Amino acid sequence: MSQSQQIAILGSTGSIGTQTLQVVAQYPERFVVRSISSNTNAELLIRQAIENDVARVAVGDESTYRTVRDALAPRGVEVLSGEHGLSALSSDPDVDVVVGAIVGYAGLRPVLDAVRAGHRVALANKEALVVAGHLVRQSLGSGGELIPVDSEHSAIFQCIQGEAGESVDGIVLTASGGPFREREIHTFDEITKAEALAHPNWEMGAKITIDSATMMNKGLEVIEAFWLFGVGVDSISVVVHPQSIVHSMVNFRDGSTKAQLGLPDMRVPIQYALTYPDRWPSEVPAVAWSDYPMLTFEAPDKRRFPCLGIAFDALRAGGSAPAVLNAANEVAVRLFLEDRIGFTGIAILVESVLAAVGHVNEPGIDDLADIDREARARALELASYTAHST
Repeated sequence: MSQSQQIAILGSTGSIGTQTLQVVAQYPERFVVRSISSNTNAELLIRQAIENDVARVAVGDESTYRTVRDALAPRGVEVLSGEHGLSALSSDPDVDVVVGAIVGYAGLRPVLDAVRAGHRVALANKEALVVAGHLVRQSLGSGGELIPVDSEHSAIFQCIQGEAGESVDGIVLTASGGPFREREIHTFDEITKAEALAHPNWEMGAKITIDSATMMNKGLEVIEAFWLFGVGVDSISVVVHPQSIVHSMVNFRDGSTKAQLGLPDMRVPIQYALTYPDRWPSEVPAVAWSDYPMLTFEAPDKRRFPCLGIAFDALRAGGSAPAVLNAANEVAVRLFLEDRIGFTGIAILVESVLAAVGHVNEPGIDDLADIDREARARALELASYTAHST
C-alpha cells in the first residue's frame, strides 16, 4: 500500500460514510479524501467537503445539488450531480479506494463502475451483490478488488486469509436477533417504528436497522456471502448470537472453526478494508473478556423472522429473484417507516411481490433496472390494494 491513498466515499453522510471519515482522520498522512457524495444531506456534505478539503463531490438530488454547488464551487470544489456524477467519482483514475456506502439499489452502478475501473472497493453496499452479484463478479476481471465492510463478511474474509479455498466446508453468519428475539409472536402486529429502530447492539441507519429487526438484513447478507466467497447455498447458515461479539465463523473440512471476534464497532471492518492486508492501530478497544462471561448461540426462529427464509428461497431461485426481493423490501421498509404498513406487513408484501413479478434467468444491467422498477411499482400497488381492502 502506497504512503498516501486517495479515497472516494460514496454515501459519505450516512452511518458508514461518517465512520469512514473518522477512521481516515486518524491517519491524515496515509489517507486523502479526494471525493465524497450524498443524495440529499446538503448541510453535512458541505461541512465534510470543507473539513476534508475534497476536490470533488457528487449529489443525487437536484435541489440539493444547487445548494451544494453554490456553497462549494466558489471554493474550487468540482460539484457533480446524478448518476453521471457518481460514475465520475467511482471511476476516477486518481482514486485508489472507493468506499461503496450508498444504501440500496442506488449503489449498484457506482460499485460496478469502480470495479471496472480497477479500484479497490471497500464494499458496504450489500445490495450491489444481492441484485447483480453475477455482474459484479464478471467485472472483477478488469482488475478491481472487493473487500467487504459488513462486519459479518469482513469476519469471514479475515478467517479465510491464508486458507486454501477447498478447505472451507461452510460459513456461519451471526445475527444479533435484533430487538424482537424474545418478543411474543402474537404481538408483532403491534410493533411500532420506534421499537423497531431501537437496535440493542449496533448504531445504523434507519433502513438497515429495520432490516435487522425483520432479519431481512441477514437474508441479504446470505446472498452477498454467496457471491463474495463462492460457496454453495447449503454451505451458508445463520446463527443468532445476541452479544454481537462473534461477528461470523468459517467451518473447515477438518472439523475446525475459525471465528473473528471484537466489540460491535463498524470502524474495525472499515479500517481493515482500507488497510488490508495490514492491520493498523485503532481507537477501538479490544474486548474485555471478563465483561462477557457467556457467549450464546441459537437457531433463528423462522416464525418470528420469515424474511430470512424468503431471502434463502430467492437465492435458490436465482436469476432476477434476489433483485425483486431487494426492491420489494426497500419499498416495504419505507412504507413501514411512513406508518403505511405494519411490521408483519413487510414480509407479506415482499413475498407477494416475488410471486407477482416474472422471473428472468440471466438479467443484464438494463434488465435489472426494468425489474427493479417493476418490483417497486408492484409493491406500491399491492400495498395500496391491501390498505384499501382492510
